[in-house]
Amino acid sequence: MRLTARPSLARTVVGVVAASALAFSLTACYSTSDSESNNTAPIHRENPELPESEATPLAVVADLGQGVDTQVAVDEGFVSALELLGLTPGVVGDATFEGGTFSFPITGGNVEYYDPEGEVRPYVQGDIQHDDSGLSLTAGDTVVELTNFDIDPGASKLYGDVSVNGEPVAGHAYLFNLWGGTLEPLRIEGSDAILEGTTVHVSPEAADLLNTTFETDLVPDELLVGVATITVATR
Repeated sequence: MRLTARPSLARTVVGVVAASALAFSLTACYSTSDSESNNTAPIHRENPELPESEATPLAVVADLGQGVDTQVAVDEGFVSALELLGLTPGVVGDATFEGGTFSFPITGGNVEYYDPEGEVRPYVQGDIQHDDSGLSLTAGDTVVELTNFDIDPGASKLYGDVSVNGEPVAGHAYLFNLWGGTLEPLRIEGSDAILEGTTVHVSPEAADLLNTTFETDLVPDELLVGVATITVATR
């Protein structure tokens, strides 16, 4: 939910204000630069010896449990791919699918935001959880469910649980890549931080699983699923 060249992670420096700390952290997750690949998260130095002031987060959002959701507007190419494969999309649990857009409620997680000009990498760390929801793909008597999505903002990856016909197949599997090359400017509406434009792509692992399950070779890794909008309540 990868095609040619991969955009890279950016060092977008913004003033940290308590009311929009999470919004700034999300901006750092998905922005781009020429020096770092967006598909390879920056890492900590091998033996970091940072001054205390530099190693301390500029902002911490300890609980994302106030919502709201991650939405994915499905790309027409993905719809065509599903039709070619004879797959019918659906929703699981608290997810919805209306007007060509999936919506997955945010249920928890946390974010720490470090100085982009400092030494700590990745400078955005944490996770964004979507428990008790997901999507399904059905062909005949075979139903694959992808649920309990967990976004790792530092790695720009989405993980989740996989089941086939109700039987667990994999837990916390790497399912989708999140690319920030088409990211729109961050906006704040009331107390919500909204980040729109990140594209969602099928991971190699998910492509292999779907091809094996549905006995095909037509699901490529890096297949574009759609465009994501992450909306988070900052208080």
